[in-house]
Amino acid sequence: MTVKEKKRGRPVGTGSQLTAASIVECARRLMQEGGKVPSIRRVSGELGVDPMAIYHYFSSKALLLEAVTVSLIEDIYEPQGSGDWQGELTLLCQSYLTLLQRHPGLLETLLSMQSVGPAEVFIERFRIALAPLQLEEPLLKDALDLMVDYLHGFALAMQCNAGQDTPLSIEAMEGPLGLFFKALSAEIKGPR
Repeated sequence: MTVKEKKRGRPVGTGSQLTAASIVECARRLMQEGGKVPSIRRVSGELGVDPMAIYHYFSSKALLLEAVTVSLIEDIYEPQGSGDWQGELTLLCQSYLTLLQRHPGLLETLLSMQSVGPAEVFIERFRIALAPLQLEEPLLKDALDLMVDYLHGFALAMQCNAGQDTPLSIEAMEGPLGLFFKALSAEIKGPR
């Protein structure tokens, strides 16, 4: 029986292959494969290092989790701030739902996190998409809250419906998204 030799302790010098980015990338891959956040021990085993080496880069599992989720969320569509706010918001919502669909455990992870780092990425991009509307802050916050709750509910419905003969697809959000657009457009023309 052979035992896989692990590199113990902190990484040494510039010859080390271990970096914060390589740890995050490994954890992302394991999360996608397993549908849940991997343990530090699982990540370190995959990388062939002692678990303490991971703690050299991330002092807690929570910090690694935040780095992984921010890394994932940064993959969603980044609005350009064009005048086509409806198109920009549609692409943002579709890419967010696609991300949540690819990583089944991500929604639960996001909703249970204490950190707001991952949410800030979506919030910033949502604000860029709606910037041409020049909405007042309370209305923008209400629009954000409504959209995020809708997207999370839709993502949960897609997960629950995945094994059905006709699974729920991202295209099914077009109608509700159109209603959201009409409501914002009516608000721009003048609140009633």
